[in-house]
Amino acid sequence: MSPTTQAFLAALIGAVVAGGAVLAWHVSERQRESVPPHDEPALPAGVATVLSVLRSSALVVDHEDEVVKASAPALAFGLVRGQRLVSQELADLVQQVRRDGQIRETELSMPRASGPPRTVTARVAPLSSRYVLVLVEDRTRERRVEAVRRDFVANVSHELKTPVGAIKLLAEAVADASDDPEAVERFATRMLTESDRLSRLVQQVIELSRLQGDEPLEAPATVDIDEVIKSSVDITVMDASNKHISVVTGGTPGLTIFGSEEQVSAAVTNLVANAVAYSGRDSTVLVSTKPNGEMVEISVVDQGIGIPHDELDRIFERFYRIDPARHRSTGGTGLGLSIVKHVAATHGGDVRVWSLEGQGSTFTLSLPRSQKEYAS
Repeated sequence: MSPTTQAFLAALIGAVVAGGAVLAWHVSERQRESVPPHDEPALPAGVATVLSVLRSSALVVDHEDEVVKASAPALAFGLVRGQRLVSQELADLVQQVRRDGQIRETELSMPRASGPPRTVTARVAPLSSRYVLVLVEDRTRERRVEAVRRDFVANVSHELKTPVGAIKLLAEAVADASDDPEAVERFATRMLTESDRLSRLVQQVIELSRLQGDEPLEAPATVDIDEVIKSSVDITVMDASNKHISVVTGGTPGLTIFGSEEQVSAAVTNLVANAVAYSGRDSTVLVSTKPNGEMVEISVVDQGIGIPHDELDRIFERFYRIDPARHRSTGGTGLGLSIVKHVAATHGGDVRVWSLEGQGSTFTLSLPRSQKEYAS
């Protein structure tokens, strides 16, 4: 091939390559111009940063009611599905704020797939003409605690009326029977009984209030279970003697736990006192202990009236009584088993019950053994 032909072919190839490059550039430009630019939502400066550090559930909703930004707690809480708010009430509130620009705050009940609905407070405020900020706080636990406290105060008030009213009536009866020594003695004895009941109720309310504070144990120490049981039996010995009830202790001696001797004594005393109160005359109450792995089990067995099967789940509720008609004679306050339950929880243990109506009950308090004893 001659040099002239080679030069011609090289020039032709170069022209083709250059033309292809120019054509490709034109096609690329036309495609770029045909695709509309996608503008990311321009949130006000700093909003994204603030949302990322908030502990509450936070959302930013645009003018089309789409969620353009959601904090991690909001997503975990299930406030958003896709790009929309799950709660229609919350969406309506957002629209109201967008219309008039007024900050609104309300409390909402939000259903969930499993379990009772959540109670939340929502605060909605405008960020700009386009965006609305939504802050949601879960108040479910707070509302539950408030309800429990209201019930507690109402129940305490109701329970206090009985002994206080009885003491007032008995005092009036004593005054009217001042010339009858036998009547005065009878009424005075009843006054002592009611005042003891009132004192016991007040003391148990104080104990239960302290236990419900969820505060850590103050200065926990090694607790000798044998001494706790001995003290509890001594406290109830008079009531047991009056009904000719034998309180028998047994089981494994020398067991110890790590916790509050005062609280554990209160729990065991309540169990033994209940066993004596609800047992018939000339019966036996057995208090026994045994190790069970890392736990110490304290069992109180009685031969009393027993507990109906359908009420076993409720007996640890405050002020709950199996037989309201009987508690006046037994002097019960309905707080003893609730105290036992809270003592067990405070120490990292539990309390169980077995019962057969008409044949008696067995309450078992399980508490962690002291590590020193368990290691040995």
